Amino acid sequence: MWRKETKIFKIEYLYLRYYLKKKHFKIRIMKYDLIVIGTGPGGYVAAIRAAQLGMNVAVVERENLGGICLNWGCIPTKALLKSAQVFEYMQHAEEYGIQISNAKADFPGMIKRSRGVADGMSKGIQFLLKKNKITVLNGDGSLASHNTVNVTEKDGKITPYETKNIILATGGRAKELPNVPIDGEKVIEYRKAMTLPKQPKKMVVIGGGAIGVEFAYFYHTIGTEVTLVEFLEQGMLPREDAEVSKEITKIYTKKGIKVLGNTSVESVDSKGKEVLVKVKDRKTGNISEIACDIVLSAAGVTPNTENIGLEKVGVAVERGLIKVDEYYRTNIPGIYAIGDIIEGPALAHVASAEGIICVEKMAGHHPEAIDYKNIPSCTYCIPEVASVGLTEEAAKQAGYNLKIGKFPFSASGKASAAGDKSGFVKLIFDDKYGELLGAHLIGQNVTEMIAEIVSIRKLETTGHEIIKTIHPHPTMSEAIMEAAAAAYGEVIHL
Repeated sequence: MWRKETKIFKIEYLYLRYYLKKKHFKIRIMKYDLIVIGTGPGGYVAAIRAAQLGMNVAVVERENLGGICLNWGCIPTKALLKSAQVFEYMQHAEEYGIQISNAKADFPGMIKRSRGVADGMSKGIQFLLKKNKITVLNGDGSLASHNTVNVTEKDGKITPYETKNIILATGGRAKELPNVPIDGEKVIEYRKAMTLPKQPKKMVVIGGGAIGVEFAYFYHTIGTEVTLVEFLEQGMLPREDAEVSKEITKIYTKKGIKVLGNTSVESVDSKGKEVLVKVKDRKTGNISEIACDIVLSAAGVTPNTENIGLEKVGVAVERGLIKVDEYYRTNIPGIYAIGDIIEGPALAHVASAEGIICVEKMAGHHPEAIDYKNIPSCTYCIPEVASVGLTEEAAKQAGYNLKIGKFPFSASGKASAAGDKSGFVKLIFDDKYGELLGAHLIGQNVTEMIAEIVSIRKLETTGHEIIKTIHPHPTMSEAIMEAAAAAYGEVIHL
């Protein structure tokens, strides 16, 4: 009898809730254990882990599930890069003993494939959320109080949802330079670069970081004349080890990409038929002008911290980023923040790790805090670039006495068989204890190899132990063992 009455009451409650929502009444909907605002790689991972730990979870998303990474960043760009790589292989097919004629780059087809891959991944996140019984609330989420999230739908209706805990995972967007206003037509950011209606003949890429380098590779490979402008002296990937930056710049200059390092963009004039980009050589002071069809601004990421109620609730912010402790707790109890909106590298895998640690601590577990000195960085141009730990310069500045081993892929049997011997593995060891301080890789598939280095550093493995770890032959990963051996004067294949 009691169960029957309870069931009837539940049905009546659900009907009343539906009726009131239809009438646009502002009512407080059921209380959750956790609401996550944003479903990028930080938000959706945090939500799923929380559900696994027994929490009643909801997520708020204003666009597509998966956030920027799955829809406009990590995944669709890799689809474009793969299309470019396949086209590049076809152009050099004769080197592999294959005859191909009239191979053409189908730009709209490449864009279509990229969007299809992104859509498929977004649907995959939808499946995972449903599987873990996570409620999806569509709209813009903002803080109403320490335990209430307002969700504003497209029609302007605002519904408050009560919750014990809130995770802010609103991500970031393309940074707009003051003298390079983005108009979405001739001056664009990465989202537009993935959906252009036609391939530009000439493009200027502003910024030599991962985003700029990856798009420079894609567009150049399919036939666009590309000029890359970087403010810092090293040119392409200036934050990487100096030898890696020098090598990737040399490779891309040889391919035909014009790289202007130590150069500032003074102005962009997009009023005429062509876009005129005025640049200044920071060493000589000389000013020149570059004409192009499209300017891609790839100057970094800005955190999405506006209009989410931080000021209303009193969440502390410093230099535009939300202040958190090692478990991502803000100064307001019950409110957490992860990903691009806090201090640290704006990387998808970092946000995911932060989300997991955050909810595990929330659930009363005792997770180990992230070691931000052991975060891998990857750039997916061809050849790829991957790194972790200290650069040679940073290690010297930190006062270490170093042992450095370097093994070029020109000496690798697997690289020779694959047809691309460019790049190397560089390992930096502390001479005193044999600790691996940093690793810097450039070459085919090195983004798949860097996880071994991250594990080595996590386990505090020494150089001698790496040398004695048998690597399979022939593989690209042998270069890691060989580089360690080179550092200790034991290298075989050099």
